Amino acid sequence: MCDSVGTFPYGGPQPLDTDYCERLGKRLLNLFSASIDGRLAAESDSITELQRLVNDRTLPVQRLLNFVYLMERSVLDELALDSEIGATSVRWLIVSQAVRKASFDLMAAYFDRAQHEATSPTITDKLTTLYSRAMMDVVLSTEVQRAERFSFPVAFAVFDVDKLSELNQHHGYGVGDRVLERLGILTRKFFRQHDWVFRHGEDSIAVLLCQVAAEDALFLSTRVVAMVEHRLGFKDHKTEERVKVTVSAALVTGVGSVGEPFDAERLLLEADATMKRAKTRGGNRVETSALAAGTAAPAAVEQYRKAMVL
Repeated sequence: MCDSVGTFPYGGPQPLDTDYCERLGKRLLNLFSASIDGRLAAESDSITELQRLVNDRTLPVQRLLNFVYLMERSVLDELALDSEIGATSVRWLIVSQAVRKASFDLMAAYFDRAQHEATSPTITDKLTTLYSRAMMDVVLSTEVQRAERFSFPVAFAVFDVDKLSELNQHHGYGVGDRVLERLGILTRKFFRQHDWVFRHGEDSIAVLLCQVAAEDALFLSTRVVAMVEHRLGFKDHKTEERVKVTVSAALVTGVGSVGEPFDAERLLLEADATMKRAKTRGGNRVETSALAAGTAAPAAVEQYRKAMVL
């Protein structure tokens, strides 16, 4: 399986030689096996070696994720042919989920090590300690490709603090940062270890739920909105009044379909439109949108890109 990584045709501005790809592939395969067997925590030296390989070529996070994704696909392709646990068996869903979790745990272990280095500022957001917006863009692209390949359901939820600017204006500009920090801690503890939780924007965080049905994602998002209202309020020490803190949630769900692109940019654009609907209707609520497989209209994508620049 490491041969698949070793022969992967990387082009672009920084071509990678076959020898380097083979060494990286062998290291990833060892870590992948350790993750499946539950031995990943004991492989600290291997994580260090992976970090050295990445730093040796200044490998972008997107490329490293592509390598891990390719390794995951190779493992699944091999296992799919097995008569007992293969794609036609009743155990396949459990097997495929275990392989995906191993892939996630491998990357999480690498990020945990890398975030302590000054050379890796884009992996985590300093305020919330969640994965950064740059990481979100990379991961979202990779995960929707996986959803398309295996026809997995995907749910993307954005939680935006209601009237955060007013909280800052009336109670001090440090209040907003503390609210976002607590929101990050709350959501990271609420969701599963292998769910992706990111800093999304100035007032918001986002959660990517993979292989989660739309109705379950709605239940979880509703729980978060209620939990924030119950737990994130604070006392204004000047007035002794209790200040209410709420969030609005935009939940976009869809199911990948083989041969029909499941566009990450469209997912983000739809989340933005859904959040505007939640805010218009008063906030402190969940608004949903179901996204069919397919690509976004060019005009819609261009609108999203301009919004990100602004």
